[in-house]
Amino acid sequence: REIKMRKLDSTKVRPLKSEQLLRIEDHDFALRPGFGGSPIPVGIDVQVESIDSISEVDMDFTMTLYLRHYWKDERLSFHSNKNKSMTFDGRLIKKIWVPDVFFVHSKRSFIHDTTVENVMLRVYPDGNVLFSLRITVSAMCFMDFSRFPLDTQNCSLELESYAYNEDDLMLYWKHGNKSLSTDEHISLSQFFIEEFSASSGLAFYSSTGWYNRLFINFALRRHIFFFVLQSYFPAMLMVMLSWVSFWIDRRAVPARVSLGITTVLTMSTIMTGVSASMPQVSYIKAVDVYLWISFLFVFLSVIEYAAVNYLTTIEERKQLKKRGKASGTYSIDAVQAMAFDGCFHDTDVDMDLTAFSERCEENETPAHAASVSNVDTTRMKRKRSLKGNVGRIILQNNHVIDTYSRIIFPSVYIVFNFFYWGLYI
Repeated sequence: REIKMRKLDSTKVRPLKSEQLLRIEDHDFALRPGFGGSPIPVGIDVQVESIDSISEVDMDFTMTLYLRHYWKDERLSFHSNKNKSMTFDGRLIKKIWVPDVFFVHSKRSFIHDTTVENVMLRVYPDGNVLFSLRITVSAMCFMDFSRFPLDTQNCSLELESYAYNEDDLMLYWKHGNKSLSTDEHISLSQFFIEEFSASSGLAFYSSTGWYNRLFINFALRRHIFFFVLQSYFPAMLMVMLSWVSFWIDRRAVPARVSLGITTVLTMSTIMTGVSASMPQVSYIKAVDVYLWISFLFVFLSVIEYAAVNYLTTIEERKQLKKRGKASGTYSIDAVQAMAFDGCFHDTDVDMDLTAFSERCEENETPAHAASVSNVDTTRMKRKRSLKGNVGRIILQNNHVIDTYSRIIFPSVYIVFNFFYWGLYI
C-alpha cells in the first residue's frame, strides 16, 4: 500500500523528455555560464518591424522589434546523431539562464502574447543558444525643436544588462553593422527615416561599475509639406491681405480698420493652433520666428493706417483754418466732404458744421439739401462720375505713407523669406 501511495503522489512531477535530454535538473541555472571565469559573450541582433509613433509632446517614440540573443551554455549541450537543434517556447525560459537585457530610458514595454507569448528558444547540440523575443517598447527621445518644423531628430534605443557588468557579461553586436535590419515598408506620417545604424559603448554607474551598452540609432527628417499648408501658407496670405489696405482710400476708415483687425485675429489663431500641438519648451522654434514676424507685419499695417489717419486729420484741420469761416459754413471739395459725412460728392459742397452728424444726403436737413440742386438728377451723375473717377480720386488722395508702404512692406517681407528659408533649409 505504501508503494502504491508513492506512485500516486501528485506533488512530484516527472521532468519532460526535453528537460531530461538537456539535463536541466543536474545544473544550477541561477548562475551564469562559466561563473567565476571570463565574462560570457552575448551577441545581439535586432530586426525593426515598425516605428509606431513619434510624440513631440511626450518626447518619446514607440517601436516594435525582434530582439535576438546568442550565447553558449555548455550545460545545455546534448547528443544528437543528426546534429539538429531543438526549438522550445516560453515555458522553458523560466528554468534556464537567459541574459537580463533591458531598455535604457524606456517608459513602457511588453512582450506580445497573442495568440501565445512571442518567445522562441533554440538550443544546438554544442550548447549554442538562440533566444528571440517580439517586443514593443516606448522610450525617451531627447528632441531639439529649435529648427521645428525644418528639423531632423536623432533618437536611439539603448540595450544593456541590468545585473551583470562587463566582468560577467559582454554585450556585442552579433554581425557588426549588419546586426540591425529594418522592414522595407516602414513609413511615418510626419517623418522620413534617413538612416538606421548600430553602435556600442560603455555606461558607468558609481555603485556597480561599467556595463556594455548597445545603441540602435535612427535619424528622422520631418516632412515640411504639411506645415507649409497648415501654417506657412496661411500666414503668407494674411500678410499679403493686410497690404490691401494700402490701396484703399485713407478716408474709408471702416474698411481699413476692419481689414486690419481681421488679419491680426487670424494670425493669432494660426499661432495658437501651432503652439497647441507642441511641447512648452523654453526656447524659440523656427516656426515661432516666422509666425511672429508675419504677425509683426500685419500689426504694422494697422499702425501704418493709424498714422495715416492721424496725419490726414491734422492736415485737413489746417486747410480748414486757412480758408476761414464764412457765415458758419466751410466751402470744401468733394474728397474732403467724404471725410466728414462718409458720402461721395461730385463737386464742391458747402457743409454746415451743425450737419456733420448726418451721414448721407437722404438724412440731410432742408437747409443743407438746399445747397445742392436737383438731388434726383445728381444721384445718377454721381454714380457715373464715381465709376469713372474712383481711380483718379484714390490716387490723388493717397497719403505719402501709403505710397511708400506699398513698396517697403512687400520688399522687406520678400527679403525676410529669402533669409529664413536659406537659413533653415
